[in-house]
Amino acid sequence: MAKVHISELVLRDGHQSLIATRMRTEDMLPICAKLDSAGFWSLEAWGGATFDSCVRFLREDPWERLRKLRKALPNTRIQMLLRGQNLLGYRHYSDDVVRAFVQKSADNGIDVFRIFDAMNDLRNLQVSIAAVKASGKLAEGAICYTTSPVHDIPHFVGLAKELETMGCDTLAIKDMAGLLTPYTTGELVKALKSAINIPIHLHSHATSGLSAMCFLKAVEAGASILDTSNSSFGEGASHSSTESIVAALAGTEFDTGISLDLLQEITAYFREVRKKYWQFESAFTGVDTRVLVNQVPGGMISNLSNQLKDQGALDRMDEVLAEIPRVREDLGFPPLVTPTSQIVGTQAVLNVLTGERYKSVTNEVKNYLQGRYGKAPGKVNGEVRNIAIGNAEVITCRPADQLQDEMDKIRTEIETLAKSDEDILTYAMFPELARTFLQERAADSLKPEQLLPPGTNLSCGPFMAPNEFNVTLHGETYNIHITGSGRPGEEQRPFYVSVDGVQEEVIIEALNEVEVYGGMGGVISGGSSKSKSKEGGKAGSGKRPRPTHQGHVATAMPGTIVDVLVEPGKKVKAGDPVLVIEAMKMENEVQASISGTVINVWVVKGDSVTPDEALVEIQPE
Repeated sequence: MAKVHISELVLRDGHQSLIATRMRTEDMLPICAKLDSAGFWSLEAWGGATFDSCVRFLREDPWERLRKLRKALPNTRIQMLLRGQNLLGYRHYSDDVVRAFVQKSADNGIDVFRIFDAMNDLRNLQVSIAAVKASGKLAEGAICYTTSPVHDIPHFVGLAKELETMGCDTLAIKDMAGLLTPYTTGELVKALKSAINIPIHLHSHATSGLSAMCFLKAVEAGASILDTSNSSFGEGASHSSTESIVAALAGTEFDTGISLDLLQEITAYFREVRKKYWQFESAFTGVDTRVLVNQVPGGMISNLSNQLKDQGALDRMDEVLAEIPRVREDLGFPPLVTPTSQIVGTQAVLNVLTGERYKSVTNEVKNYLQGRYGKAPGKVNGEVRNIAIGNAEVITCRPADQLQDEMDKIRTEIETLAKSDEDILTYAMFPELARTFLQERAADSLKPEQLLPPGTNLSCGPFMAPNEFNVTLHGETYNIHITGSGRPGEEQRPFYVSVDGVQEEVIIEALNEVEVYGGMGGVISGGSSKSKSKEGGKAGSGKRPRPTHQGHVATAMPGTIVDVLVEPGKKVKAGDPVLVIEAMKMENEVQASISGTVINVWVVKGDSVTPDEALVEIQPE
């Protein structure tokens, strides 16, 4: 019998694709007993964006989640998605960090490591595959499927043969954007089956509406494991529904042996759970054939939608989707999967929102063009490379060969807050985010983002707040425009406002606060508050003027200052970086607009900023 096995994705890629990775551990555990008894080949439940989301939004310890799931799933393999040398972050880590992370993941409960590299540069998988094998766990090498002038079936077969030689136990075809078509799938699997001896595992998002047909062709050609998601978190930008695929194969030589009745019980549970997360629902839950052109993967389309909402620019999604393939071609046709999907997607957003292609270039694009992520599959646009990095050297070695061991340095930086090796590795992934998380954990003040009650009407209900309005006080009318705010939940939270065109900062001591999804991030709702205007023009005071002349330096989009590179008195040249801002999880250098001397810096690290504020002032030479 050619029995087909199922990997269930509802605990990871299902909710990552449809509700921006927001499912909490408390909603996973009650159904684990039924998931554990279903007979899945594996349950994908960790890795990908879940680690980041746990710390950033849910305020959960991702390692604790893994331990709880391991205890609740004694009979089922737990699978994770690992980005090779990137692990779960957005940069390459040194080899000692990779080895430590893999070992701790295995110790805490991971059985199957699906390992991929966004560039399909297999040099970036060597250390992680070896570490998985050393831990005694299963290493699944993944090839990222994409289409371009440089990607064809012989290319993918060559990658698969090399992954088998490197010691992989299974091979995954990772079709993250749903680009496979049924007959191409059959040809690809048949070619792979004749070239390698390890099982073939197919992962294909349902975005384009083709994945179920691709699965049928795949199993007929010899694939033995399929990725599906329970229908409660299936279809659209997610995956073909588990129940549908199980039913399609029932009674055939490919019968999965999984009970449809049991799957229906699991479905009923998750349908109710999903209602809690309505505010994070992706606008892209149905078939979207645009993916066949723009190649945006399922896991990114939901997050891209939310990022554009945060920028107040969701109406420009079509422009961004049209720009993405142009950026991808400029960068040499990388497959669009984390982190390259974020790198290409964020640059496309910048190109659209600034109105000028590559007027602002993210640090990640610069690193990519320097070869710091690996070798580009195709030819890079030389003009774009010159704009981004000028004459900087492009490395040709394995990028991690240039990195010194990091674990001792990382351990020293966080030793006062870290209670375990797992804490140290969390800090290694996301230093600033993890430091705040560990500080709040120590103070017992961790609070997840608020879940609004189902049915709340954000368009006219009590949770909606205007960001521009007129206030009449003692017969005088003032125009108030809220341009930004500090982080929700701060004891004293700054709101940046324009009062009749004059920039002010108001410090709010909120007695009651509720999050507004997709808006400013919070609004005063009931109770009373104290406020005071913060005077002065010093850095970080919020007394920022509007950009009115060439020497004023502003950002292209709202974000958070992560580094200030200049101070008053420093001489700079036009194009020199003066600030580093984080927007949409990517860092971007803000450059000097002219040559001259810095005379004012109106921001400090951690400030929230908006495009209508001058952040630095330069006096021309």
